[in-house]
Amino acid sequence: MNPAIVELLRSARTIAVVGLSSKRYRPSYGVAEYLQRQGYRIVPVNPNEKEVLGEPAYSSLESIPFAVDIVNVFRRAEFVPEIVEQAIRIGAKAVWLQEGVVHEAAAARAREAGLLVVMDRCILKEHRRLAVAGMLPGKP
Repeated sequence: MNPAIVELLRSARTIAVVGLSSKRYRPSYGVAEYLQRQGYRIVPVNPNEKEVLGEPAYSSLESIPFAVDIVNVFRRAEFVPEIVEQAIRIGAKAVWLQEGVVHEAAAARAREAGLLVVMDRCILKEHRRLAVAGMLPGKP
């Protein structure tokens, strides 16, 4: 059990989901929908979307006009370095790379800038596991 992840999921309020699609069958949609049900504010980041899950979509992290706690990434690894740079510039607290998304150099850069990095793990699965263990409030 990583106490930093528990604290992050307890304290975070706003999660920008980079690559969030309005297509219900996409993993990004299901994960974001679950997080929204848990009380997090979901911010879709996808230049091809206007709105997802009732929230306006933004073309980039830097176009979001308010603070973001977690940047949850549903993009291929080659896009991660630029996403990390944007996350640093907007002052995010953490970068969460979903299962199958690994970029060691970008993760190191994010850590150097003071961000918590979670890599190759599903935020839904982690939240659900911690909620079931009684470490987080949850509504699975």
